[in-house]
Amino acid sequence: MEDLFNDTLHERDEMQEPKVEQLMSKLRKLQEGNKRLREEVKELLSVSMSLQKELEDLQTETYKQEEVLKETEENDRKLQVQCEEFEQECVRQLNQNKKREELLEQYNCEIQEVKLKHRKQRMKFENQLLLLIEQHKNLHAVFSPERLADEIKIAENAKDQLLLAEKVKLDQLRCLDRELTTQEIGTAAAGEDCSFTESVSLISRASC
Repeated sequence: MEDLFNDTLHERDEMQEPKVEQLMSKLRKLQEGNKRLREEVKELLSVSMSLQKELEDLQTETYKQEEVLKETEENDRKLQVQCEEFEQECVRQLNQNKKREELLEQYNCEIQEVKLKHRKQRMKFENQLLLLIEQHKNLHAVFSPERLADEIKIAENAKDQLLLAEKVKLDQLRCLDRELTTQEIGTAAAGEDCSFTESVSLISRASC
């Protein structure tokens, strides 16, 4: 368009009265230029529409990405809360296990003390029994054979009773050991708290 305009000015300077053919040629050139301009405008409009569509697609994708980001952040927050709760539960379980171990150690110590106590009682009983037998032997020269036989029978009965009492105590200890072992297995499998009152009751029954 600018070239045509310059040509027109140049020719106008050279010729004051342009011919009709020249004017028609210039008109055709102007029409062709106008046509090209319209085509360029049409192409620009098409490109603009394409760019607008791409912009809308980008905005839609951005919105979707923002929703995904929000959902991801929410999931991360939930996972963080779950992790904190899991850590707290682990700490609680560790504390409970530590308490159980301390209780089991205490019960084992008490059982060992009971066993030691019964061992001492047994040794004392044996010493008393030996002393009693020795006394009966010494009395053999004093009492008649008939009475000595009765005394020996009485001593043997006392010995049998003491042995029976000792056997009962040992059975109670073995029963207590089995119950404690069962309790330890049950505690490890189910993860439930041990009852201190029940354990004290078991020790009390064993001591009785």
